[in-house]
Amino acid sequence: MANGETIESHVPVRLDRLPWSPWHWLIVVALGATWILDGLEVTLAGALGGILTRPETLGLTPARVGASATCYLAGAVVGALLFGYATDRFGRKKLFFITLAVYLLGTALSGFSWNFWSYAFFRVITGAGIGGEYAAINSAIDELIPARVRGRVDLIINGSYWLGAAFGAAGTLVLLNPRYLPIWLGWRFAFGIGATVGLIIIIFRNWIPESPRWLMIHGRNDEAEQIVTEVERKIGISKWSNGVKEYWSGAPVSGSVTSPLPNFPTSIRVRTRTHTPWHEIWNAIVHEHRRRSFLGLVLMSTQAFFYNAIFFTYALVLMRFYSVSGNEVGAYLLAFAVGNMLGPLVLGHLFDTIGRKKMITITYGLAGIFLAVTACLFQAGLLTALTQTLCWMIIFFIASAAASSAYLTVSEIFPLEIRALAIAIFYAIGTLIGGVGAPALFGWIIGTGSVTALFLGYLLASVLMIFGAVIEALIGVSAERRPLEHVAAPLSSKGL
Repeated sequence: MANGETIESHVPVRLDRLPWSPWHWLIVVALGATWILDGLEVTLAGALGGILTRPETLGLTPARVGASATCYLAGAVVGALLFGYATDRFGRKKLFFITLAVYLLGTALSGFSWNFWSYAFFRVITGAGIGGEYAAINSAIDELIPARVRGRVDLIINGSYWLGAAFGAAGTLVLLNPRYLPIWLGWRFAFGIGATVGLIIIIFRNWIPESPRWLMIHGRNDEAEQIVTEVERKIGISKWSNGVKEYWSGAPVSGSVTSPLPNFPTSIRVRTRTHTPWHEIWNAIVHEHRRRSFLGLVLMSTQAFFYNAIFFTYALVLMRFYSVSGNEVGAYLLAFAVGNMLGPLVLGHLFDTIGRKKMITITYGLAGIFLAVTACLFQAGLLTALTQTLCWMIIFFIASAAASSAYLTVSEIFPLEIRALAIAIFYAIGTLIGGVGAPALFGWIIGTGSVTALFLGYLLASVLMIFGAVIEALIGVSAERRPLEHVAAPLSSKGL
């Protein structure tokens, strides 16, 4: 199909009206596993933070432990930008494998580090792979999941980060226990967990097709329609045209959610293109959708500071202020991960029913308020390692849903042609502003041993989350149960 040719496609509505099926579960498992890997990596790094300060390992200072986390995040920023643009230009599926390969290389090499600089460099490579995964995976997931359940599925997938965190924490209880392996060897084996999981994920991803929405825009609509037809055949829908008419008028397709969506058009007209020029990308993000850009920036940066400041240095807090031994840290992190994992599972459906704007405002606000209360209890010396962990479980039960909704928001509110790049840009800027410096800052604070300084750091994170809640309340986008093309019209549909 020639570049610039106008076509009419039914691909978006056919994808949105599909009943939930094993095919959707395959997408969730094969693509959502990215977050499991990230959670695994962050937890391993957090649990190893105290161990790596020992002379028989790498002998790092607390500040360098925090700096290594910053290196991981910096790599994620670079990887997100580089691979995010490539995802929009060359397709979602091609980048699935490239970014995963980069991650596998980085995490495997991390286990062979011999000093701080080699460890920091390998963490940069690992982060680059994970950052690239964010853009490719989140854009593909939103483009394949039906609109009526997109919010809860996206939150649950993002929340699977904490399933990886739980695996990592459980793994460290064995690998960092000197009864099973010597400390100098166990931490190296810990990085092998991520590499093993990554190899398994590659197998699942072979079964995931290219995004039909991406194919439609890039002049391959016949191929896109064929993919959707094959999915419908597997599910048991033989005549899609009648199904669309029935479903969008309010009558449910067999096996689907019975609540009807608004009566949106059943087709879309677009002008095909090979790529999106940079001036058009700039205009869409900086001018046409500038309010949405500010919203995405605030949500991403505030949750990044909140999470990275606390989680990357939690092991140091336990060891420095509560005298928890390094090989016991994993048990506390496991409880912490469980609270985070349950949040999106329990609250996710509310983002599709009550709505995005209300739920994002509530979760951001409550997370900030609860952190402020916990910070006061910590400063007053009223917490133990156990009660501190219980407080974190309550806070991050809510904050996990809030943080996941930031990624959901950015992936929904920008046009199809720049979706992956938009995710990358706001992840990168948000991480640079709110995340990269946070672990290093809190690592330095913990190194001083000052309870007051750490109290003030927690209050800062609290204020930022409350600020995010205020901005969402003012300019948030109600994207629940709406097709992506009606949340943000494709750039290629203008004037048609």
